[in-house]
Amino acid sequence: MSTKPQNMPQVAKVKDKSPAEMQITAEQLLSEAKERELEIVPPPPRQKIADPKELQEYQLKKRRAFEDNIRKNRGNVSNWLKYSKWEEEQGEIRRAWSVYERALDVEHHNITLWLKYAEMEMRCKQVNHARNVWDRGVTILPQASQFWYKYTYMEEMLRNPAGARE
Repeated sequence: MSTKPQNMPQVAKVKDKSPAEMQITAEQLLSEAKERELEIVPPPPRQKIADPKELQEYQLKKRRAFEDNIRKNRGNVSNWLKYSKWEEEQGEIRRAWSVYERALDVEHHNITLWLKYAEMEMRCKQVNHARNVWDRGVTILPQASQFWYKYTYMEEMLRNPAGARE
């Protein structure tokens, strides 16, 4: 066995140990570290799915990850919104609907959650479902003017001025 010298990084010798004229704060150090972190992060690898079985495995893995995130912090609305958006992108509207309903059980006073839910229903051309969501939203949060504006706007777009006036 031969013992070769290992290539260890050289430690720089400090020549001047006196404090610098201009000091750096901890906030500056942290912000610089964060900037460097953002520069280095490579994009996530793209996964090519070849058959329906692989797609099911991928969806199951993603759903487990979303459910784990929700289990860790049920009150974090962004976790719910990401999950429902992903389900909608997968074409699983019923699952997205279920995610929104579960989220509203936890955070029924969150205006953004109600808005995103109703907007999803409108995108999916589920007008009566969207009306239901708006009705429930304005009942629970009557002071939220955004609900009223968007609800009346939807009714006007559907050429239902009587519904907009109610």
